[in-house]
Amino acid sequence: MVKRISIIGLGAGDINQLSLGIYRSIKDTAFLYLRTKEHPVVVDLESEGISYTAFDDIYEKYDQFEEVYNEIVDILCHEAKDKDIVYGVPGHPLVAEKTVQLLLQKKGESDLNITIEGGQSFIDPLFASLEIDPIEGFQFVDALSLGNDQLQLNQHIVICQVYDQMIASNVKLALMEQLPDEYEIYIVTAVGSNQEQINRVPLYELDRSVDLNNLTSVYVPPVKDETLLYREFSTLRKVIAKLRGPSGCPWDLKQTHTSLKKYLLEEAYELLEAIDNEDEDHMIEELGDVLLQVVLHSQIGEDEGMFTINDVISGVTEKMIRRHPHVFGDVSADNIGDVMKNWNAIKKEEKSNLNELESRLDNVVKSLPGVLKAYQYQHEAAKVGFDWSDIDPMWAKVYEEIKEFQDELQKETVDDHKLISEFGDLMFALINVARFYKINPEEAISLTNQKFYRRFAFIEQEVKKRGVQIELQSLETLDSIWETAKKQGL
Repeated sequence: MVKRISIIGLGAGDINQLSLGIYRSIKDTAFLYLRTKEHPVVVDLESEGISYTAFDDIYEKYDQFEEVYNEIVDILCHEAKDKDIVYGVPGHPLVAEKTVQLLLQKKGESDLNITIEGGQSFIDPLFASLEIDPIEGFQFVDALSLGNDQLQLNQHIVICQVYDQMIASNVKLALMEQLPDEYEIYIVTAVGSNQEQINRVPLYELDRSVDLNNLTSVYVPPVKDETLLYREFSTLRKVIAKLRGPSGCPWDLKQTHTSLKKYLLEEAYELLEAIDNEDEDHMIEELGDVLLQVVLHSQIGEDEGMFTINDVISGVTEKMIRRHPHVFGDVSADNIGDVMKNWNAIKKEEKSNLNELESRLDNVVKSLPGVLKAYQYQHEAAKVGFDWSDIDPMWAKVYEEIKEFQDELQKETVDDHKLISEFGDLMFALINVARFYKINPEEAISLTNQKFYRRFAFIEQEVKKRGVQIELQSLETLDSIWETAKKQGL
């Protein structure tokens, strides 16, 4: 029959902080186990002749803490099979104690008898020593699993288990992703005991200036400088909400989903230009402008009571997880071909209501630019086999369309509408060739536009250097300068 494991908290300081009940549990048991002997109260217990078994040596056996904690729990469960034992942990058993959580999990899976007798965590004396009120907003996070995306910088942040230089370095790097190197933080050790140390240091010195041990935590004061919160997505949401609020900007207040359409298109093309130019600073700016449009549309949706940015984020997150079962599920995908096959199969299932549409081409966004829409129309038609399997008939179609366009030009009376139609057919055929070679025609024409801009600007600069008017130069002269621009790689 499984006996009982009584879990006690050794408090945050010396033996004077122990409650009478916990002290009696320690004194009365013949089987006292401690996760670690590195705690101020243990010295007092030793001076009173109290014997115990500590698990510090297990930490030396493994590289991962999970393995350490699992072995400690296995030992405790084994020892509790034939006797009542007391297990002591620093602070309070339910505050940052992984072994306790593992024991409680085993309790739910078996007939293990576990009681928790409390103890004072270090959080209360920490609040007292730092003179902070957690009602202002408080985060308590584990240094071993710290991610900078989880931090709320406008709240009090306590990062526990910063017990060596390597962990301190990881914490420092995570914080420096969002805070200046000189931002002042507090390194707090053995808080609430007579060995308490509180050191205020700039962030960059976190892993340099102070001895660290298993009683060390880091306190990050709330950020008061609003400019330091500009990186936070929540700050952007507040800014846009204020612009759209009662005392906001008249222009922003007038905008609708329809009025903003042209701006989204413009910003998308400006981003493409930055990507083509490999201009990272420009990319940052233009990605911000695209994000601005997304948040503006979402704020309008929220103002109208239709949807919020959270709905947008939730939708795209759910879709990415659903369409990547090879990452988030148990589907196999060894190469890009497998990924696309899975993606298209899932997308087809999602579009199972296709038969309700007049055409599968209705899947293509109607507001796309003409070149890109033609590309997407062809792509959709190819999915059901309406496509040539090799390039020769595609080129034949291009030459056929060229001839039909030329024939139309040679007619005695040129039908302008027919001429435009024939030229459109020629472009459509060329787009089909581009698709065969996996060239996005919209991207191709964008690159050519940029190239034309660079070379023509070069012509303008050269003519200006010569002190003559560009309008008075012959085509041969301008074309010669154009060729010079080509030779220079423009």
